[in-house]
Amino acid sequence: MEQPPLKEGKRPLGFGRLSGLDRSGPPPPATLPGAPWNVWTIPNAIGFVRLALIPTFLVLAFSSDDGTDALPAVIFAVVAWGDYADGIAARITGQYSRFGALLDPVVDRLLVISGVVVCFHFDLLPRWALVVLVAREALMLVGGRYAISHGAVIKINWVGRWGVLPTMSALFFALCGLRTFASILLYIGLAMAIAATVLYFRDARAQIAAAAGDRAAPSS
Repeated sequence: MEQPPLKEGKRPLGFGRLSGLDRSGPPPPATLPGAPWNVWTIPNAIGFVRLALIPTFLVLAFSSDDGTDALPAVIFAVVAWGDYADGIAARITGQYSRFGALLDPVVDRLLVISGVVVCFHFDLLPRWALVVLVAREALMLVGGRYAISHGAVIKINWVGRWGVLPTMSALFFALCGLRTFASILLYIGLAMAIAATVLYFRDARAQIAAAAGDRAAPSS
């Protein structure tokens, strides 16, 4: 007897949905503003582990002679790939949450900033590019919180999603000592990150303006 496909909400959970390649359709209702936090879920547990490994990575990296020891590089990779693990866990279990929607990008950006700090300290990548990358991440943290507090829903765009790979890879390969290859990847990731930021703020501004218009309509 043929088994029914797994469901993500009410949609079939095929390979595209499971892997995250298919992001069509609206976001899960449990992740939207006003939804319950639902902190204690399997995906959030993965997120907490990722968060706890970041200070471990920093301690080990700064304890090394040149920032290219194997163990901190491996931990960095585990935390980075853990982002896909908690996403897959959420899609399999259906345990989406507002808390998880906010936790994941914070952990991702803390990981990037931590990797940048290590690479900057040991001069593993061009420092000017690292400064620009940190400024972008800080802008996204502050701007994202502002947009969310004003009713905007931050949706990851394709430029931002694909830009994560070269950026994380650049930091990882720099931690492995492959500086030239890492620098090339960093330039690619930085260009994509800046383009994604422009799109994020354009969409957020449109949502905030629409929300303000909706609030003003009844009074008029």
